Amino acid sequence: MRRIQAGNALSAFGLGFTVPYLYVYVAQVRDLGVTTAGVVLAVFAMAALVVLPFTGRVVDRRGPLPVLVAAALLASVGAAGLGLSDTVPAAVLSATLLGAGTAVMQPALATMIVWCSDSTTRTRAFAMQFFLQNLGLGIGGLIGGHIVDASRPSSFLLLFGIEAVMFLVLAGIGLTVRLPGGAVLPGARPSGAGGRGGMRALLGHRAMVQLLILGFVLFFACYGQFESGLAAYGTEAAGIEPATLGTALAANTAVIVAAQFLVLRFVERRSRSKVIAAVGIIWAVAWLAAGWAGLGQGSQAMATAAFISTYALFGLGEAMLSPTVAPLVADLAPEGMVGQYNSAFALVKQLALAIGPAVGGPMGATLHGPYIVTFVLFSLAITALALRMGKRLTPAQDRPWLAAKSRVVAVHMPDESDSVAAAR
Repeated sequence: MRRIQAGNALSAFGLGFTVPYLYVYVAQVRDLGVTTAGVVLAVFAMAALVVLPFTGRVVDRRGPLPVLVAAALLASVGAAGLGLSDTVPAAVLSATLLGAGTAVMQPALATMIVWCSDSTTRTRAFAMQFFLQNLGLGIGGLIGGHIVDASRPSSFLLLFGIEAVMFLVLAGIGLTVRLPGGAVLPGARPSGAGGRGGMRALLGHRAMVQLLILGFVLFFACYGQFESGLAAYGTEAAGIEPATLGTALAANTAVIVAAQFLVLRFVERRSRSKVIAAVGIIWAVAWLAAGWAGLGQGSQAMATAAFISTYALFGLGEAMLSPTVAPLVADLAPEGMVGQYNSAFALVKQLALAIGPAVGGPMGATLHGPYIVTFVLFSLAITALALRMGKRLTPAQDRPWLAAKSRVVAVHMPDESDSVAAAR
């Protein structure tokens, strides 16, 4: 498990190391223009949408380890290619490889965590994953920022070269991992099912469908707004200085790092559906704080503090979600479909991250009041959807500590209506 978590940190470090500077690199350093830079960023995101629908079945059939190694090698080639790209086709192709590789890593790593855990240890394992991911992103962005220099293209070549090496190290770590081969609890490691069932079975699983809908709203209302709609709203409506956006993002990361394991003690013996519902309330308060910052009723210092508190409250909610949502995806998955369930959730997340900025950016910049109201309602919808989903979860899925008492893990067995829906 320690090696898997190190792999999580390395993949996050690689992304944080270069992605924040990709636009500047393509548009200014390589002088390929802002249009090409936009295309490269779009291709980077779209590559994930293309590969994720196929990733889950491959993970379930071949195992997560070879998929992880192949994805890391693909990302390494893409990173090295970007460092050498001086034409539009080369930059677009390299961004495609990097985007596809990094997208495939996440469900592969998540499935490896599932294989190496059970319902009693999975909550802490995913909390550690989220903690290390944020730490890796933060450290990667910090170190990358001290390396890059727009006047020296060689600094970007060094940046992408280091990233390529990091992905090679990740592949090497993956090759040293020995996944458990003994008996495991049902739902922890796929047996010989070979990934049968596919998308029809997943869509016939009503609790999982409700979690996918909930996941889309979660990522759309939070992550999809961080660097687009909320940033535009802060600068246009609240008069926030651009430099303050970096402080707000730092506050978000600081809350996650500081609170993750304190929050874990609270949530691991609480109903998962009610924890997610509570996150909806916290985020509604966060959006109200952002709305107050844009009203202009107080001083600029008070508006800035309120805006930073919005990001901090988002971080608190994220810390509550990390040991809750990902383990729930794993516990809902029938044997032989863990990879497909992880990939489906990753795909929904990527869709939300693609649509969120496109919707939130223009609204945050021009429709200030409607923007805040819309996302307060989205946050309250998280609460309603979570409570509704909780009614379809088994006691062990919603309250996993019960499994520690009984030593029995409940596996989702579709009810009759689910079976009919899957057959159709």
